[in-house]
Amino acid sequence: MLSRLTRPQALTVCALPVVGLLAAAVFAPLPFSVAQPGMTANVLGQNKGTEVITITGAPTRTTSGQLRMTTIEATGPDASVSLGDVIDGWFATDRAVMPRDAVYPSGNSVTEIEQHNAEQMKQSQDAATRAALGYLGDSDKHIKVTLRLADVGGPSAGLLFSLGIVDKLDGDGSGGDLTGGRTIAGTGTISADGTVGAVGGVSLKTQAARRDGATVFLVPKAECSDARAELPKGLRLIPVTTLKGAVSALTALEKGKGAIPSC
Repeated sequence: MLSRLTRPQALTVCALPVVGLLAAAVFAPLPFSVAQPGMTANVLGQNKGTEVITITGAPTRTTSGQLRMTTIEATGPDASVSLGDVIDGWFATDRAVMPRDAVYPSGNSVTEIEQHNAEQMKQSQDAATRAALGYLGDSDKHIKVTLRLADVGGPSAGLLFSLGIVDKLDGDGSGGDLTGGRTIAGTGTISADGTVGAVGGVSLKTQAARRDGATVFLVPKAECSDARAELPKGLRLIPVTTLKGAVSALTALEKGKGAIPSC
């Protein structure tokens, strides 16, 4: 024989499964990564005690200012991200929630992902060297460029590598520095022909850049709107599509004359 439940008792019984489901949703792992502003490194100087750019076979310049590549830090591919983490990330300006597959190749082990990122970095460095030497017309010369950047993977430092090579070899072309003594930061892939490509996490990279003293940020033109979304005060955006365009914009900024594109 079943006894009749009072209304409060019935509501309590009905609510228990809902509470259980909500609790499970909050703590269940989700296919997302939470990212935040990462480290930056001056490609014209040293990173962890080692010169980032070493050039042999041609005279190099003593440079001033900085060209800082930027990164994001994301939860690992095997990390557990809960609904609470996702909600916190959505409402925080210094974090971003991204599909894990957009950050890490799907289905790969941590070791495979690290290897993939290292290979992308190597390809990016090779393309950056070819783009810089091609821009300077030095492709047929016996110039060797070595690029070292510890604990960073992926292709998004390509543009800054190329600019660093150009600055060390030629500067602004008339004796000055590309930076004009400023701290310039940026992001963007580079192809051997000097085309700049889009990357991810731009709004977080601008925050990392400003935190580390940058006043100018070079951004792939296609990502202007993302860069403006959480743009820190005091950071000027310069959109670029090619290495040649980036050099021209920095030279115009340094000399205080000429057209400087803006987002």
